[in-house]
Amino acid sequence: MAHETEAQPQETPQTRWQRRMAARPPAPVQTTWGMEVAPLYTPEDVQHIDEARDLGYPGEFPFTRGVYPSMYRGRLWTFREYAGFGTAEDSNTRYRALLDQGMTGLSVAFDLPTQIGFDSDDPRVDEEVGRVGVAIDSLADMELLFDGIPLDKVSTNFTINTTSAPILAMYMAVAARQGVSPAQLRGTLQNDPLKEYIARGTWLFPVDAALRLTADVMEFCAREVPRFNPISVSGAHMQQAGATRLESVALAFTHAMAYIDVLLERGLSIDDFAPRISWNLGVVGTDIFEEAARFRAARRLWARLVQERYQPRNPESGMLRVYAGSGGNTLTVEEPLN
Repeated sequence: MAHETEAQPQETPQTRWQRRMAARPPAPVQTTWGMEVAPLYTPEDVQHIDEARDLGYPGEFPFTRGVYPSMYRGRLWTFREYAGFGTAEDSNTRYRALLDQGMTGLSVAFDLPTQIGFDSDDPRVDEEVGRVGVAIDSLADMELLFDGIPLDKVSTNFTINTTSAPILAMYMAVAARQGVSPAQLRGTLQNDPLKEYIARGTWLFPVDAALRLTADVMEFCAREVPRFNPISVSGAHMQQAGATRLESVALAFTHAMAYIDVLLERGLSIDDFAPRISWNLGVVGTDIFEEAARFRAARRLWARLVQERYQPRNPESGMLRVYAGSGGNTLTVEEPLN
């Protein structure tokens, strides 16, 4: 009499993979910011994600997949090279050359004396004049800086914080002499003094005074220069000063809320100014997927934070519009002697 044998369970692709992995286990791998990378990911790893709640459509809350419906397939990002050195004439020559070569915007680098409110003829700053950016001491300098550049057609970023108010005033005066109205001006002021105390040191005023001045600029732009971004809340500098990727985003969010709260205390609505807040989170890592994931997470987190904390009526108040630029530290990996 033949003995019956138990039916052997059929090997599935999953169990077969596990058996073969056990025979040759992979080496452990981490991302550049220390997160363990699993040897395989499946739909089970994203079961907790609610598509409507966590992803949504591009241009729709919570903006995880982008702040515009078609993103850069509808309109490319602005090409601008951070530049400025020597005199206003030197930098003007550089800007015109960049625009001739296809740049679609300008990004002005100021020297340290200009950044902290010193004139170029002050003996205390003599060695720094024109070194890490252009020296701007007067309206005449600003006119030379933008000579022959139509300000109604070119957007301009100003990497300036402590002295952002007079820089904006001079820029508007130059535009007026060109016949360009404030409503036509496009561009961005960095105007984020709080990160100066943490990361850069180029501060001039006590914290309370700096907050008031930043809020003054933001309130003025909301009313008079509506297409201009009056602030670029910056996490990149703090990351370059030692913060982790996550810490830099958290600190930037904290600073943004401080600016917002000052303006709300003045009686403004969140919708009066929040749609024009821009961000500089920087691309400091070497892994494009990690950086994309960080930007996506930041967009979703900021949208939810604004919604829960301030209850805006305009969805654009929760958009996180990011300047994505590098500080150059990753380039030294490729060119260590440069």
